[in-house]
Amino acid sequence: MAFIESENLVKIYKVAELEVLALQGLDISIEKGEMIGIVGASGSGKSTFLNVLGGLDRPSAGRIIVDKRDLLKLSDEALDAYRREDVGFVWQQPARNLLPYLTAENNVMLPMTIAAFARHEKLEWTQELLEAVGLWKFRHHKLTQLSGGQQQRVAIAVALANRPKLLLGDEPTGELDSVTSDDMLALFRKLNEQYALTTVLVTHDPAVSRAVDRVVTIRDGRTSSETVRRTTQSITALGPASVDGEHYDEYVVVDGVGRLQIPPDLREQIALGDRVTLSTTEDGAIVIRPVDRQENGRGPTIILSDEQPPPEEKGWRRWFKRIGN
Repeated sequence: MAFIESENLVKIYKVAELEVLALQGLDISIEKGEMIGIVGASGSGKSTFLNVLGGLDRPSAGRIIVDKRDLLKLSDEALDAYRREDVGFVWQQPARNLLPYLTAENNVMLPMTIAAFARHEKLEWTQELLEAVGLWKFRHHKLTQLSGGQQQRVAIAVALANRPKLLLGDEPTGELDSVTSDDMLALFRKLNEQYALTTVLVTHDPAVSRAVDRVVTIRDGRTSSETVRRTTQSITALGPASVDGEHYDEYVVVDGVGRLQIPPDLREQIALGDRVTLSTTEDGAIVIRPVDRQENGRGPTIILSDEQPPPEEKGWRRWFKRIGN
């Protein structure tokens, strides 16, 4: 089993007399030590998923397993312990992580004090964390003496103070400029590798794909697609493997009951409508034909093929093939 397993996850919020379906059967699997980005439009359910994953919200139905524990079935006390001991949070606003009247060092020490760390362990771990985020020489500075990027680095150190297995970031680069944002994503990657952290970042930052192992897109409360970053290496007799470059494979996700989300631009191009027929070809491909276009004569179709797409094809059309019949 993966470190995180979400299966048919549902979350319903009640607002006044209305029920809002934030997650509509979300499926996702995350391996231990993996670093992924969660992207999607506002209201897609990505922040709701992060809150459920962090134990801040309970799901309404489905399963969410973290390190072999079903968060839906945990008691209130066990869920409190999970949040306190296993999860680190980094928010968009550093003020949610930090106390302005404390120094950087004291902010990092505070969670350890609450957790009753031994004094020598607290001092050693605080120094290691502030060195890891590049701020040890600023340890006596208060927040007003630090830049926005430096404050967020302190916030990351605070999030790691409890030695979590899982690090969650909710728009951690949302208030930073592009250069500082790139530095922050590089820091998340460094810490992910240094401490074997499973890291999940919810973000609108397009640069996230260059920093994470995988980008998961959520639409309408369901997992829609995944983009996986791959590096190519060459091995020579003169030395170790060297990285030649990287490329991105984009996949449409099929959930546990066979649902998939055909990308909006492709649906629009072929006027997919709300009814289709499915058939198979002799070579095992699945053909999707819009009913309305069939009734009016010729119309485009989508073929989902099991053949490996040619490398020059990019994006969605690596996995969807459009034909004119």
